[in-house]
Amino acid sequence: MLTFLLRRTGTMILTALCLSFLVFFLTNLPPNLEKVAKYEGNSRMTDEEVAGWLEKNGFNQALIVRYSEWLGVLPGWTREDANGRLEAGRCFAPGDDPETAPAFCGILQGEWGVSRVFREDVSSIIATRLGLTGKMMLWVMILMVPSALIVGVLAGMREGSRTDRTLSTFSIATTATPEYVSGVILVAVFASSAFGLKWFKGTATSAMDNATFENFFLPVLTIALYGMGYIARMTRASMAEVMTAQYIRTARLKGVSFPNIVMKHALRNALIAPFTVIMLQFPWLLNGVVIVETLFNYKGFGWALVQAAGNNDIDLLLGISVVSVFVVLITQLISDIGYVYLNPRIRIS
Repeated sequence: MLTFLLRRTGTMILTALCLSFLVFFLTNLPPNLEKVAKYEGNSRMTDEEVAGWLEKNGFNQALIVRYSEWLGVLPGWTREDANGRLEAGRCFAPGDDPETAPAFCGILQGEWGVSRVFREDVSSIIATRLGLTGKMMLWVMILMVPSALIVGVLAGMREGSRTDRTLSTFSIATTATPEYVSGVILVAVFASSAFGLKWFKGTATSAMDNATFENFFLPVLTIALYGMGYIARMTRASMAEVMTAQYIRTARLKGVSFPNIVMKHALRNALIAPFTVIMLQFPWLLNGVVIVETLFNYKGFGWALVQAAGNNDIDLLLGISVVSVFVVLITQLISDIGYVYLNPRIRIS
């Protein structure tokens, strides 16, 4: 197990470096840098003025050098005044003492940069927005996972029955309906006066500070419905396969009651495949809430991603990408480890 963890950790680090470099390359293309120069300087800057601003602020270096500075493995760039004295740099602003400024100030040192749009540290923005999305993810998982497992198990216990067909149709319908469609339908039916069912009042924006059932249930339900169908279908297929296994037939011949067959023999083996799917929901929820958070104006991690992309906020985009990659890789590792414990027949060599 230790060798497996070390090997996976090395693979995760290499994957994170490759993906972060790809995002860094895409966000630092010349057109994007030109937008940054005009945003920071003047929208009517000439090409010569843009080139001068980029050179003045360290953007004229090789891409791999700037990536290494952002990562924190190379010292940050510096700029000298007419007298040859350091006046500014990546790790210090004009007026700061260069003697006390650190030489390295990248991701590895905890310096995530400053958002050019929000004028705040990227780390504080991500921490705040990630916390809000985490709160939503928690309630989505609480609603989605048990409901999906119950639907999948009930459908798979008796394959081909009326219950199976009904629940399978419901699962397919929820998965086939995008969040922006189901969200609009739920708002129109339950939160507006069009149908006379104004059960939910308040907005998801108010749920950022004080989440209640009335202002938080609709966005949670919108996300849960979309993911629930996929998990339910996987659970149903796994349960139907297990129920036809030889040891289940043997248990039936021995006179074991049907509820005991399901709970003691079939359920654990049927949950092996859905476990992996459930773990994959975490990275999907982290970035898949973009539509729902924008629709309900809930300013979480997905909303921050939209704002960063729409305003060409390079540092914030890079920070969000790092967090997203980290969450995906960690959940994959947990999924692999959990798979071993759920299925003792699997051994890591």
